[in-house]
Amino acid sequence: MTSADLDSHRNLAAHGGGEREGFLSWFAERTRMSGCHVDRAPLTELRGWAFDEATGNLAHESGRFFVVEGLHVHTSYGAVREWSQPIINQPEIGILGLLVKMVDGVPHCLMQAKMEPGNLNTMQLSPTVQATRSNYTRVHRGSRTKYLEYFTHPPARRVLVDVLQSEQGSWFLRKRNRNMVVQVNEDLPVSDEHCWLSLREIRKLLRIDGLVNMDTRTVLSCLPAFFSHVGSTLAEEEGMAAALARSVNGQGTAHHGMVGVLSWFTSAKSRHELAVRRVPLRGLPGWRDTGDEITHDDGRHFSIIGVTVRANHREVTEWDQPLLHPQGRGLVAFVVKNIDGVAHLLVHARFQAGLLDAMEMGPTVQCNPENYPEGPPIFLDYVLSVSAERILYDTILAEEGGRFHHSQNRYLLVEADEDFPLEIPEDFCWVTAHQLTALLRHGYYVNVEARSLLTCLHSLG
Repeated sequence: MTSADLDSHRNLAAHGGGEREGFLSWFAERTRMSGCHVDRAPLTELRGWAFDEATGNLAHESGRFFVVEGLHVHTSYGAVREWSQPIINQPEIGILGLLVKMVDGVPHCLMQAKMEPGNLNTMQLSPTVQATRSNYTRVHRGSRTKYLEYFTHPPARRVLVDVLQSEQGSWFLRKRNRNMVVQVNEDLPVSDEHCWLSLREIRKLLRIDGLVNMDTRTVLSCLPAFFSHVGSTLAEEEGMAAALARSVNGQGTAHHGMVGVLSWFTSAKSRHELAVRRVPLRGLPGWRDTGDEITHDDGRHFSIIGVTVRANHREVTEWDQPLLHPQGRGLVAFVVKNIDGVAHLLVHARFQAGLLDAMEMGPTVQCNPENYPEGPPIFLDYVLSVSAERILYDTILAEEGGRFHHSQNRYLLVEADEDFPLEIPEDFCWVTAHQLTALLRHGYYVNVEARSLLTCLHSLG
């Protein structure tokens, strides 16, 4: 067990009580049993991986999983109009699946303690199933994915959520996952890696650094039942608490109707141009391949590194792979403003080179501050300078540990003061939580960072 694991357990213990005690014991035991060891390795020495002689692209010998290749971007959006970068091309669609069950009238989710090689703290709380197509079709010749059949052949009447959603558009090329929630009524055999947790408890766990993983957050964001508690919890409160309840439940008057929100978003898409071209990884301008890693000339942004992995409780117990390693911690934030008694989130229409539809609705601020020596993005200074009493949510959460190495963001919800302008730049829009939730019935409207923050918002009740 690493020092990061021990810190995580101390953090969990500090938030203990009630239902959580059984979870704490189980989670600590799963971490101890994982036997996880992740060591850096030169890219040129990764077993099963090789650089293509013609392009320099880094790919697995099976032709599956993913490829690290090059991308050239030209756009009319943002301060930087042209650049090249490595990107992860993983065209297959994976499954992020959550089983839910009513226990004494209370919704529970079957959660998994899952190790990923890029996790800073080894083990995180994952959905019931979290698997790429290559993994669940057993290209790796490992063991089967538990509970997979509930998502590949679910009874239609039990499917609560089934929607394709994007992942990080700056690091993945058109990556999508099938976000699913399936209700079960029968008793299920529960594996050692899984446990039932109430939605109430999962909401509380969202306030603990590095515990609830990205895949859980995106699936929960798509589950309307996840939000039903907010109205009853906050309806009697004053001020921002009541405004948040109305925002979530669709009460009161939104600053823009849904037609207006969609018109704003369509206009933003039409206003900008984005040309993306796949190019060879070898000789990518601005990047250098040292043999050990691929890194940017100025040391910022991210690098591509290699790791060798050993873990006791995975479908395969040993493997090598590349990972994308971000330089520094990012910041993801929504500014929240009470407009006529309804909380509105300041949404940013954001182009990202790897998105299937080029643009999705993102948070007010989404960046790594270290990557902006010329000057911060709009609203970053505001978010970082708000007084403590205006911070509604502030937690360090990890991104996808299967492809990213120690990727963490500080997730913030900050209440705007009275002087924050109602009139904002044209690529921004005031949107209620209820409106964003409605858009999540469809894919490619709300990006993964905004989905995570939307889920975090519901830990406030």
